[in-house]
Amino acid sequence: MFPEYRELISELKTTNRYFLNLFEKHNALDQKIKNIESRLEPGSHDEIETLKRKKLAIKDDLYDFLQKSTFHREA
Repeated sequence: MFPEYRELISELKTTNRYFLNLFEKHNALDQKIKNIESRLEPGSHDEIETLKRKKLAIKDDLYDFLQKSTFHREA
């Protein structure tokens, strides 16, 4: 996810609790979706779609945070 921000992501995960929390929520949702799709966990198609929407919203938040952090670094 966001290979162009790999270094910044590593930095923010260790220096910004809010970013780390978002990042971990995104990863947890991703794993839950994979587990349901692999039938390792119970879940319906509707539940998977809901989880995917939540994951996408968090991904958007992460991207916004990364862009703002980059802007503040350059300013």
